[in-house]
Amino acid sequence: MEINFIDTHAAGEPTRVIINPPFDLGNGTMAERRDRFSEEFDHLRRGILLEPRGSDVLVGALVFEPTLFSKERGVIFFNNAGILGMCGHGTMCVIQALRYKNRINDDSLVDLETPVGRVTAEVFPDNWVAVHNVASYLHRKGVSVTLPGGELDGSERLIKGDVAYGGNWFFLTHDSPCPVDMDHIRELTDYSIQVQAAIRESGLEGADGGVIDHIEICVPSETPGVNSRNFVLCPGAAYDRSPCGTGTSAHLACLWADGLLKEGEEWTQESVIGTRFVGSVTLAANQILPVIRGQSFVTAEGKLIFDESDPLRFGI
Repeated sequence: MEINFIDTHAAGEPTRVIINPPFDLGNGTMAERRDRFSEEFDHLRRGILLEPRGSDVLVGALVFEPTLFSKERGVIFFNNAGILGMCGHGTMCVIQALRYKNRINDDSLVDLETPVGRVTAEVFPDNWVAVHNVASYLHRKGVSVTLPGGELDGSERLIKGDVAYGGNWFFLTHDSPCPVDMDHIRELTDYSIQVQAAIRESGLEGADGGVIDHIEICVPSETPGVNSRNFVLCPGAAYDRSPCGTGTSAHLACLWADGLLKEGEEWTQESVIGTRFVGSVTLAANQILPVIRGQSFVTAEGKLIFDESDPLRFGI
């Protein structure tokens, strides 16, 4: 089997885009195709993303062009750990890949069906994309989880945060063990993995049993004109190089609920590596609809080759 791909990134976070994948997921909704991809083709998810062809940080996107069965483009996002509900940076990357292949033009609106709902992308010149995300909301405010004691003093640590939805489920906390910068990636990662484990052990969930699989640490930014700086740990233990589109959406929902953000007011979110997204919210039918704006770029185009004699063709 051979699979054509386009590699991209948005604010530093890479996405491998596959337009019209050469394996049959049926003609159902994106939620139904997501389930089939997960149940029948998980070996290809691993082969597309993992070593030796990829890495843990790489995100994947399957893009389905409109057909007789669907007037919209569809997209399924996935990473090293499994399927993602939505992906903000990945949506920007999909748009850039479609533009690179001359499937869309500048100054156009692109509707995308995702497994968790419809999103719309506005395409602008100079590689800018604005993602109109699914409805986002604060689910639980000020919940606490307990981290085990450290090696030095053995005392437990109580971590407080909010549970919010932005297309994926997040635990957002302002408690950070260290500065949020590139020099402390290891400490931030280890800490966030501990928080993930504590959430699982506590039984804390999102609405309808949603798995809280993203950890977002938000602190004030020291950069002039930037509101916040974050570190986001994704499921699979890789950190997001971008400010995270769904994470920024969840953060905006929390800010709105706390009365700290007005409709249409811009919020600049900086990532741990210093890249930025600009977000705002609109209201419709009592729902918070985030808009996340950022730049994305094509970095490579090629073909994945699955050699049947290769014992590692489906990833390490």
